[in-house]
Amino acid sequence: MKLVPLQDRVILKQLEAEETTASGIVLPGSAQEKPQMAEVIAVGPGTTADGKEVKMEVKKGDRVIYSQYAGTKAKLDGEEYIIVSQKDILAIVK
Repeated sequence: MKLVPLQDRVILKQLEAEETTASGIVLPGSAQEKPQMAEVIAVGPGTTADGKEVKMEVKKGDRVIYSQYAGTKAKLDGEEYIIVSQKDILAIVK
């Protein structure tokens, strides 16, 4: 199966949490913060708002930072994804 986003939706796969701090301390799973950084897996075709076309700013493979409480979680073939609207993506990491 495959997830195909509609309109201005973007499918993200959250990146793994850091297991050690900058000083080398190993963090247990419960203490790790979930990062708000993810990889773009798929991008919808865009939409129109007020009669104007909304251009998609991200593309497959981009690393992005998204709003903390944004999106809907979806599980497919054992993988967990987050489906967000493009407006919930705050920045592209280059």
